[in-house]
This record gives sequence, structure tokens and C-alpha cells, in this order.
Amino acid sequence: MDIFLNIMGSEWFIIIFVALILLFGTNKLPEAGKKIGKMVGEYNKAKTEMQNQIKDMTETEVENVPVNGPVQTERQKLEKMAHTLRIQIENKSDDELKQEINFRFGQIDNNSETKFKN
Repeated sequence: MDIFLNIMGSEWFIIIFVALILLFGTNKLPEAGKKIGKMVGEYNKAKTEMQNQIKDMTETEVENVPVNGPVQTERQKLEKMAHTLRIQIENKSDDELKQEINFRFGQIDNNSETKFKN
């Protein structure tokens, strides 16, 4: 014979509260509540600090470059990337721009063609 408790949400709080009173007694219940409150506060503080750190890391120092549409050529793609990374594009060939972009990303490689595949 299966016994199934059909108890709704607020009734669970009453059951848990009664169980806590039976386990801890009325004298230790406020102390346990304070400890739980401190734990929740520390958790929220750590969560907020982590969210702020992630936010700081994801925000770039580079100005937002509006994208007006898809680029038509490889050169346009390189120029947009170079502009975002604040690389001067005047008098530079495609290969020089690729090497400079790779350098900014920390991917120094003599064979820059392998990094830029369509």
C-alpha cells in the first residue's frame, strides 16, 4: 500500500517549522535562524561580487563600433576588426593587419592564414 502525501506549498513550511522546533527546541531556534540568515547574506554578497567581477571583465574598454550590415570583402572584415582593436589601418596590407590582430589577441603565429578562415 503506497501512502502519498498530497500537501501544498504553504503546508510544507508549517511541517518544516514544527520539525525545527522539535529538533532544536524553542531556545535554540532564534540562534539557528540567525546563523541561516548570516549564511544567506554571505551567499548573496559573494554572488553579487562574482557578478560584478564578471561584468567588469566582459565590459571592453573599446568603443562600441556600430555594425551597419554584413561586410562584403575580407578587407572590410579586417578593417572593422582593426578599428575595434584601435589598430591603424593606413598603409597596411591584409597580411600585416592579420598579424597585428593576431598579436592583439595573443595568438602570435607565423602562419596567419590558418587563423582567418571563412
